Amino acid sequence: MAKKILIVDDDKRIVLLLASRLKANNYEIAVAYDALQAVAQAFSEKPDLILLDMKMPAGSGVSVMDDLRNSTNTALIPVIVITAYPSIEIQQKVKEMGAVGFISKPFKAEDLLPRIRKVLGE
Repeated sequence: MAKKILIVDDDKRIVLLLASRLKANNYEIAVAYDALQAVAQAFSEKPDLILLDMKMPAGSGVSVMDDLRNSTNTALIPVIVITAYPSIEIQQKVKEMGAVGFISKPFKAEDLLPRIRKVLGE
């Protein structure tokens, strides 16, 4: 059975890039374009991994992480943060909240796949 990855980003180009690359590698994809959708999708889809942007409409990546970690249904879902705002403070905050990885935009799509496989234990 294919592992499911939730992509959370308000930039449709990034979503398209990630989704096409991940689908080509046999992952099932779910998508959310804002913080509210992200939390709802995480609860309904129960993904194996979340790729989470930090800045988006209707909340932030930090608020999404907080909501996910405060629910027994989503607390253990691994999260890799992908952001164009790679401040040390944000990196530290999301690490403390349980993010398993942090990637700065722009990134090379081919560099992401090995990190995803490692997190998913593949």
